[in-house]
Formats: sequence, structure tokens, C-alpha cells
Amino acid sequence: MKDGQATRRRLLDAAAAEFATYGIAGARVDRISANARANKAQMYAYYGNKDGLFDAVFNDHAEKIIHAVPMTAEDLPGYATRLYDACLLHPELVRLAAWARLERVPTGPLLTSMDAQTARKLEAITTAQRSGHIDPSLNPADVLSIVTAMALTWSPVGLIHTASPDDPESEHEGRRRALAETVRRAFTPAPKDTA
Repeated sequence: MKDGQATRRRLLDAAAAEFATYGIAGARVDRISANARANKAQMYAYYGNKDGLFDAVFNDHAEKIIHAVPMTAEDLPGYATRLYDACLLHPELVRLAAWARLERVPTGPLLTSMDAQTARKLEAITTAQRSGHIDPSLNPADVLSIVTAMALTWSPVGLIHTASPDDPESEHEGRRRALAETVRRAFTPAPKDTA
């Protein structure tokens, strides 16, 4: 049983690197199996086909990020900066998501397998709106989408600049400060007029 789990882990890791680099269509099963030191028959037995393997890889990486960066709706700036850090350390998730968007799901929700987690995040945002932490006039789904997009500004899908873990820490700190302040300003409720 342990050998099977180790083989699955090697396949997921090798496939993550392959899919992140080449996308779904460009990924090659031969390279994945060679890099995982597993035969193709094992891969097909575990995951069915290349698409099934991509789904397993994408879900595996998404779960890791969800657990590494839990939603804290009362502290959206902190959540955004932790998401920045997670994507800096694990850029393959952003690349996998980009390939999934390009090759599979051009519109609508990207991760329907994460509907329960998304629902919990939206409920947390709604609760934070009721308690006065987030502007209640905003749609919770829009808040989640915008905060996520802001956190991905310097990710591999960033349009202007992609950050690297090798960048000076002072640059990362400056980005975190800018991100946190922008998120705070964007979602904090406006002060009530007391006049």
C-alpha cells in the first residue's frame, strides 16, 4: 500500500511540473511516467487518462493552497498577502489554473470540485459584512474574486511583472504593503455620515 501511495505522489509531482510547463494538450504521458519513475499502466490505473491526471493534480494543488491560506474575511488584507506568499512559493498552481482556463473552462467557475470551500468563503465574507468589516454593498462573490485577483497581481499570470522568490525581500515587503493597503481601502465600509 505504501508503494502505491509513493507512486501516486511521484506521478502527481511529475505531472504538476509537466502540466504547469506545457499545459494539458502539450503535456506528454511518456515524460510524466519517466520523471515519476512509474510505468504508464500504473498512471492509467490510478487516474484513467491524461485528463483525469490533470484533474487530480489541479485538485491536489488547490487543496494545498486552501489549507495553507485559510480565508479570514475579517482580515482581507492579511488573507491577500498570505495568498501572495503562497503563490510566490507555489507558482505551479497559478500556471495550472491558467492552462485550465485556456484549454478547458474559458468562463464561469474554474473549480467546481471546490464548491463547498467557495461557499464557506462567501459565507465568511457575508458574516464580515454584517459585522462591519467589509462594505456590505458589495457582492460577496465579487469581493472574493477581486481580492484573489489583487493577490495574483505579481503571479505567473501577472500582466506587468511576475515576482520571483529570488527578488529582494524589500521588494516583497513593498508589494505586501501595497497589496494590504489597497485591499483595506477597497473593502472597508465607508464611514457613516454623522451630520
